[in-house]
Amino acid sequence: MSILKDGQSIENKYKVVFLINANDYCETYRLADENGTPYFLKLYIIKNTPDRLLNDNGEVSEIVKCAELKHPNIISYVASGRFIAAEGACQYMITIYFSGELLVEKIQREGRIAPAEATEIFKGILSGLRYLHEKGLLHNDITPRNIMLSQKTGGIPELIDMGHLGRGAAGSPAFDTSDLDPRYCANSTFGGLYNDRSDIFSAIAVLYAMLAGKAPWEPQYDINATRQDKIKAVKKARGTALDLDIEGLTPELRHVLERGLTATGADRYDRVTQVLGDLGGEEAPQAPAGRGAGSRTRTKDDDPVNRSDRESASDTEAGVTIKRGGGNGFADIAGMQELKDMLTQRVIFVLKDTERSQKYRITPPNGMLLYGPPGCGKSFFAEKFAEETGFNFILVKASDLGSIYVHGTQGKIADLFKKAEKNAPTVLCFDEFDAFVPNRTGWGGEHQGGEVNEFLSQLNNCSKRGIFVIATSNRPDKIDPAVLRTGRIDKMVYVPMPDDEARKEMFELYLKGRPCKEIDCAKLATLADGYVASDIAYVVNEAAMIAAFNDEEITQELMEKTIAATGPSVRSELLKEYEELRAKMEDVDHRNSIPRIGFK
Repeated sequence: MSILKDGQSIENKYKVVFLINANDYCETYRLADENGTPYFLKLYIIKNTPDRLLNDNGEVSEIVKCAELKHPNIISYVASGRFIAAEGACQYMITIYFSGELLVEKIQREGRIAPAEATEIFKGILSGLRYLHEKGLLHNDITPRNIMLSQKTGGIPELIDMGHLGRGAAGSPAFDTSDLDPRYCANSTFGGLYNDRSDIFSAIAVLYAMLAGKAPWEPQYDINATRQDKIKAVKKARGTALDLDIEGLTPELRHVLERGLTATGADRYDRVTQVLGDLGGEEAPQAPAGRGAGSRTRTKDDDPVNRSDRESASDTEAGVTIKRGGGNGFADIAGMQELKDMLTQRVIFVLKDTERSQKYRITPPNGMLLYGPPGCGKSFFAEKFAEETGFNFILVKASDLGSIYVHGTQGKIADLFKKAEKNAPTVLCFDEFDAFVPNRTGWGGEHQGGEVNEFLSQLNNCSKRGIFVIATSNRPDKIDPAVLRTGRIDKMVYVPMPDDEARKEMFELYLKGRPCKEIDCAKLATLADGYVASDIAYVVNEAAMIAAFNDEEITQELMEKTIAATGPSVRSELLKEYEELRAKMEDVDHRNSIPRIGFK
């Protein structure tokens, strides 16, 4: 029986949504404020809490320490307090709710993470660790399960689960070690030694997991084995050479893995700054208070000649990543069957069967615009289209082509299409296309008109160069009309809200491969009326996270509670606006013989 009840008020600001997990001395809850913003509450029953988790004042050490932490790579503390319940004195802590994706889920979903992305996530982990170490604290449990790629911060990694937070230990740490994952623990911790070096070892083990898609050495043991048996398996596996045959591994990353994981104890990293240095540079220092930019030491980078050389080399190059062909294609998409059938018949067939296409002198469409409400899976569909064709895929955001220099963006646009042609066949997906080619009517900047003109030039019959363009937009009425003509963007397709059957398929798809117990996806689809694809993905992820905390299966009751606590992200008034926009766009576009494409 839980101490707090659903709907109970906390600090006159938060209400309990539901209990997440409970044991003899600790309970965790999901809260929400008056705006529906989610929060996480951790509550300790003091009399039942092990002495090792309390400080000399009888307070929970984790809560006292977390109240002092403030860093973008550490889960955000909000408030804490005490109260008396029937069970006795209780102490609680409220933090920002874990909204986003756990790193372990990203690894399970994607397998290997590209070295550039893995490096950025790793640097975020190191930044959080460096902050803790400077305060004399250790995390002691760095694993992919305890790294959150936060939705609130755009994917910036955050260290979560501070249950093992504390100072260094030698012999008997002041926290429970039975739940630590030995695959990510330094060998020294098996003897009770926890220090900066053991935290750094764990972080580098997480880096390896991102790059290789598996834990270092991947020791084999039964999940229900005792901790000692697991440790024996880990030690045995570490007696063999670590596999560093990883695609795309840079010399810097290889060195970090070798020094951090396979070197002898004396050669391993002592400080986070050493790792950052081996990655190619230290974190940028903050300017001392009272000193402006003009007071810093002048470097060769400030020299106009050196700076102009650097600009000409880098500011006309598009900062994009090419994803090579492969994947499950349309099998990963729930619903949208009519759209998939249309593209299979009118585009993919032409692209794949070149002999028959040449016989009938058929040319594929040049480009396609997917438009509709946000969160309906337009960009995801574009990626899966590339997988279905086996083409290379480039996702382009406006920031990838941005430049502070006149004509700089035009050069990046040209470079982007050059890269796509060099790696043809390529699907170029422009996310939020209206930001790239807004209507030029009423513009005052000639360089902005020049950017649209460059797009018009590059889009002209680009299919002949092995490039197929898929543009997505929530506001197609803001796109320059010259772009939406044949020979540039040939087809305009409305992607609507998912219907009941599509939502059912989405729940089945997102729940597939997760530990579940008797889930009625048809009922979930009915309860989730008005939810878009991103809403359903979020609901499943939230429920999975709660189940993971409890180490139990995802149940129907948990899914229904999560749906009730979340709500749809697209308002009904906004849907009405999109139906009106759809009618307007269909009046403009007379080319498509199939007027309505989507879930139904």
